[in-house]
Amino acid sequence: MEPKRLFKRKIYDQLLKWKQQSNGNSALLIEGARRIGKSTIVKTFAQNEYESFIFIDFTKCSKEVKDLFNDVSDLNYIFLRLQLIFGVQLIERKSLIVFDEVQFQPLARQAIKSFVEDHRYDYIETGSLISIRKNTKNILIPSEEERICMYPMDYEEFRWALGDTSTIPLLRTVWGNPHPLKEAHRKLMRDFRLYMLVGGMPQSVDAYMETNNFEMVDRAKRLILDLYDEDFGKIDPSGKAARIFAAIPAQLTSNASRYQISSVIPKARTEDYIELISEMEKTKTVNISHHCDDPNIGLGSTEDLESYKMFVGDTGLFVTLAFRDKAFTENVIYEKLLSDKLATNLGYLYENIVAQMLTASGNKLFYHSWPTESGKHNYEVDFLLSRGTKILPIEVKSSSYKTHASIDAFCKKFSSRITNERFLIYTKDYAREEAMKYLPAYLAYFL
Repeated sequence: MEPKRLFKRKIYDQLLKWKQQSNGNSALLIEGARRIGKSTIVKTFAQNEYESFIFIDFTKCSKEVKDLFNDVSDLNYIFLRLQLIFGVQLIERKSLIVFDEVQFQPLARQAIKSFVEDHRYDYIETGSLISIRKNTKNILIPSEEERICMYPMDYEEFRWALGDTSTIPLLRTVWGNPHPLKEAHRKLMRDFRLYMLVGGMPQSVDAYMETNNFEMVDRAKRLILDLYDEDFGKIDPSGKAARIFAAIPAQLTSNASRYQISSVIPKARTEDYIELISEMEKTKTVNISHHCDDPNIGLGSTEDLESYKMFVGDTGLFVTLAFRDKAFTENVIYEKLLSDKLATNLGYLYENIVAQMLTASGNKLFYHSWPTESGKHNYEVDFLLSRGTKILPIEVKSSSYKTHASIDAFCKKFSSRITNERFLIYTKDYAREEAMKYLPAYLAYFL
């Protein structure tokens, strides 16, 4: 079900930029998880910025439309047929053709090369599962294709949806000149926790605005999770991908230094699942943080593909996934999180939202763990970001923030490689102790 409201999304500006700069010399591919709002934003863009457009949804269109792309030797015929079928007149250099859910007709994607060379119209493709191997098998990926990724609504887009255009500019000023926000902090934190609960999927935000009822929001999110299960079934009919996804909350609660695949699928060996995990990452439903064995400028150069943590792409969906086997009435997390009485073992929600925000800002996720002096436990730094020639370490805490042994040990061990500041993200007001900055979770948006 489509949301009733049209939400303002930042990706619109990227579409405008592409239209102006490309001037028909490239097609644009928008990739992202299901139900993220790709089709809606493209339809809006087409209506606003072109004199006419044809929107081909490959999940619903007729066989006749699909078959048009099997042979692209006669473009005049294809354009003529499309105009007749859709009842739309195409105008040279002033019309757009949209291939929605293009993964269901890979030959249309391959044909982009011919269409762009023809230069009569503009082309936008959208899709989820775009990069999955079976959807790119036996086709030539066109070099004329520019790609951008769409994510759930970020915190600013969420505030826009609620009619608030002042919070993020205010926080941006605070980020430029950090200082404690005192009385304002409590409200800012409560607003941010609402975002964590509702999430950034347009359907969930729409349900919240329509009903102001968390049970209805939860129902909208369960429908999206059902769709994700279907998608996992497409990339892995054995059901293992769906089980791996469902176990994310339990895996993060266990505090293990990596995702333990054998505890989800008995006798499974991590090395046998590298490819499946990679395919899951390509669905954009999960964010994966890999272990960096030797933290240095090029974090990816010592990435361990067998040691990783997995997060849900949208924290609102994470909340529902964590209690999916229970009826909503038993789900205390909404009440607890909103009133800031979250149990310690649910602190991983903050780690998930930080992973989500860092990913949406274009950061690849890495973490680092190593044994303590006693060897009985591990030190672990939750996130490592590359900043110039240095590394920025980040730790996320929902409680006991006064002890930060891991980040202290990390800074001592790699003192020559780190920036002159480090961040601890938590639920209290902004504070600073020497090089350590304590950031309330809502300021992590600016990292």
